[in-house]
Amino acid sequence: MNLLDLLDGFTMRALADLIAAVLLLGGLLFMFIGSIGVVRLPDGFHRIHAVSVCATLGLTGMLLAACFHIGSVVLISKAVMTIVFLFVAAPAGSHLLAKAAHDGGLPLWEKTLSDELAEDKKAFGVDEWIGVSRLSRRSGGEQRDSDSSDTPSAPGAKKKNSAA
Repeated sequence: MNLLDLLDGFTMRALADLIAAVLLLGGLLFMFIGSIGVVRLPDGFHRIHAVSVCATLGLTGMLLAACFHIGSVVLISKAVMTIVFLFVAAPAGSHLLAKAAHDGGLPLWEKTLSDELAEDKKAFGVDEWIGVSRLSRRSGGEQRDSDSSDTPSAPGAKKKNSAA
């Protein structure tokens, strides 16, 4: 029995369905690996990375599987636009989420070798970002006493009298 005998009766539709099944399984595998990463990875930054990469690749595999299985031009064009948007938006969104987590003080894993963002902030003289410190400087609001919280008072509000 040779290879041509095995391919006898194998149509293009069957080939497209086989490719769709492989892409679907690949996409599902990436999604599954990403979900394991959310549970198993040591800190929030690693988890954000796992979700971003695996969701991007997993959804791409699933959309390509739908393109091969259904095969309509309208679906393929929508899937390609979605994949392009996904490859632009997912990394940007995860980067912003990780930066906000870093600025909010999310602790790093104890075995993290370096914190380059903190090093860059020190090198360029950027003070610690706690949202309210920049807000208070922009709005001209005054900081409260050191014994109260670090949130700024509302613009135009009077400062508490600590002697009273």
